[in-house]
Amino acid sequence: MVDGTYAAGRLLPSEADLGHEFDASRVTVRRALETLRDENLLDARQGFGWFVAAAPLQQSLGRLATIESQLAEGGIRPERRVLEFAFERATRRVKQILGTDNVLRVRRLNLADGEPFALVTVWCRADLAENLSRADVERSPFYELLNVPLKGAVQTIGADAATADDAELLQIPLGSPVLRCSRTTTDTSGRSVLLSEHVFPAHRTEFVVDLPQAEPSIAPSGLRLVE
Repeated sequence: MVDGTYAAGRLLPSEADLGHEFDASRVTVRRALETLRDENLLDARQGFGWFVAAAPLQQSLGRLATIESQLAEGGIRPERRVLEFAFERATRRVKQILGTDNVLRVRRLNLADGEPFALVTVWCRADLAENLSRADVERSPFYELLNVPLKGAVQTIGADAATADDAELLQIPLGSPVLRCSRTTTDTSGRSVLLSEHVFPAHRTEFVVDLPQAEPSIAPSGLRLVE
């Protein structure tokens, strides 16, 4: 925390592990953690345990922007690590959305000030990505790499539980809350050119929507029930 051992948002070891490390009883460890929470140094949330207190990283849903640009605007250092890079046959779902048989699939881990922040998979039409390399997509977002004018995107966000893979890469407990987002980006002709799926640790992420006008209903636009 103060000395930088645990960065903002980083999960702490369990109370049992802390007790073993410092040769202290569970009661003593709990009191120490609660004291640090009272001093706004720690926080706790169901499903996560204790973590270093930090303001959630906010992303605006009112404009088409990348994770990196929004983090950078907040003074946070963004970083991306490409985990998988492959040209391959599109799955049935991806083909239905992008309208193509062949795609470039990139899976990456996004970090904020060195801490895992998002697990992202992007599918891009192969005809638009044929000249892209692994180094390209590790250095720059697709929005900057594609030589097509983009119009906008439709994004769906829902609550989920972290899978074993999510937990390992994002350094969160198995089954802990995550926000799972799917985004389809279109060009100015209306053609779908990118499909991306994002997994965010729920304790570190907030999505912000600007609602400039009052409507008869106070429900957020786009709200729907999951069947």
